[in-house]
Amino acid sequence: MSKHPNSRRRFMQAGLAAAAVLPFGQGARAQAPFTCRIAHVEAIGSPLTEALDKWAKLLKEKSGGRIDAQHFPAGQLGSYTQLIEASRIGTIQVTTGGPDTEESVAPEIAATGGAPGFIFKDEAHVDKVLQGPIGDEVSAIARKKTGVEFVAFGEVGFRHLLSKRPVSALEELKGLKIRVPEIKVWVDFWRRLGANPTPLPYAEQYSALSSGVIDGLEADFFSIRGFKWHEQAKHLTLAYHWFLPKAIRVNAKWLDGLPADLRALVRSSAKEAFAEQRKLNRAKTGDALKDLEKAGVQVHRLSDKEAARWFAAARPLFDEFGSKSPDTKAMVGKILALRG
Repeated sequence: MSKHPNSRRRFMQAGLAAAAVLPFGQGARAQAPFTCRIAHVEAIGSPLTEALDKWAKLLKEKSGGRIDAQHFPAGQLGSYTQLIEASRIGTIQVTTGGPDTEESVAPEIAATGGAPGFIFKDEAHVDKVLQGPIGDEVSAIARKKTGVEFVAFGEVGFRHLLSKRPVSALEELKGLKIRVPEIKVWVDFWRRLGANPTPLPYAEQYSALSSGVIDGLEADFFSIRGFKWHEQAKHLTLAYHWFLPKAIRVNAKWLDGLPADLRALVRSSAKEAFAEQRKLNRAKTGDALKDLEKAGVQVHRLSDKEAARWFAAARPLFDEFGSKSPDTKAMVGKILALRG
């Protein structure tokens, strides 16, 4: 026999009343967690990948499970350019990449990503730029123009040239097919130095070295070791030509959709995790170089005079890059002013 409609109504009202007096914590626990896919192309075992893994665990732990942080390193969910775009549209929530990636939409941001080459003097100079007002300004510009917020800056450090033949002088770069990211400023840089820049996706570098599509690439020690590119090219020129910070890029729409306490957690925990990452990255750089030498890589160091020649060859790019817009020119000027 069915219940009288009035009885059913009274039952539903009683249930709603009981739900209304549930403790807030029980209601919060009942809410589905916020999925946070952290996907990138950094090498397994690199300080940056390890920091992203720790940060994912930190987000889960400190949110009490309200953020379901999932970590996908080494290109598991796509190429570098695919993941940058995915973070902008929100199909993933977090990736990492150099600010130079924004050259086409916000060149003033690209200037803080090492563009053009040799703009950063040393690590102390990088910190002056990114861990102060300029870093905050860059994040605000990224949010406005690209839909992502730079919640912190990690780093892979200075980049160097790995090649199949030895290079210790500017003339030896002539015609060398060097893989570069699919970004104009990188192409312009190596062309200025006399090389033959070859844009290729990040994941294709090992096979491209093996097949002869490229003669070399430029990267940090950790990536060379982690992706085993040194198996195909045995000469490493310590050029220190490009310092690549890695912005921790969070989709702004997703971030804005979090409760206030979780938004604060994402930002504060990122700053904490990647301050530690920068410290560890710098401490472990020497060990990574030693590992490469043990693996048979021959290291070539530029003399001071030769390093000055490389810098002079690239120096006109500062003005060329600054000409992209008044804001870009101003940013380049601010960075150079902090060189000391």
